[in-house]
Amino acid sequence: MNNADYKKYTTDRAKRSSCLLNSVKAFFVGGFICCIGQALFNLYLWWGADENTARTLVSVTLIFAAGLLTGIGVFDKIGKFSGAGTLVPITGFANAIAAPAIENKTEGKINGVCSKMFVMAGPVIVFGTLSSAIYGLVYYIVTKVL
Repeated sequence: MNNADYKKYTTDRAKRSSCLLNSVKAFFVGGFICCIGQALFNLYLWWGADENTARTLVSVTLIFAAGLLTGIGVFDKIGKFSGAGTLVPITGFANAIAAPAIENKTEGKINGVCSKMFVMAGPVIVFGTLSSAIYGLVYYIVTKVL
């Protein structure tokens, strides 16, 4: 079986997914995560934190919750249901760091957990930093030079 035949074979047997249903699931789950963040923000303000402290506490709480849910296997189930809905940046990033670390814990703390922790998140950090540098350069040229 050559490459073209194999590609046709796999395409014919691939499970079709509903783009509309997947989009609706992602929208509602991602929106629900954002609503949880807003509720936490309001709660921290109600408890007497100033706005900057409340924002920091929300970030820390969401990162902790995503890491905990990844560790006990719940985040993966939510991700399978909602698809991209769990990619709300802070929870998705926490999951991207925690999941490889948990997967490779049998290889030891240094060679497993620490070295594999940024396997998925590392490229995000690199390309995010590169993109922000390029954006900053373009912004500088547009505002100062032109």
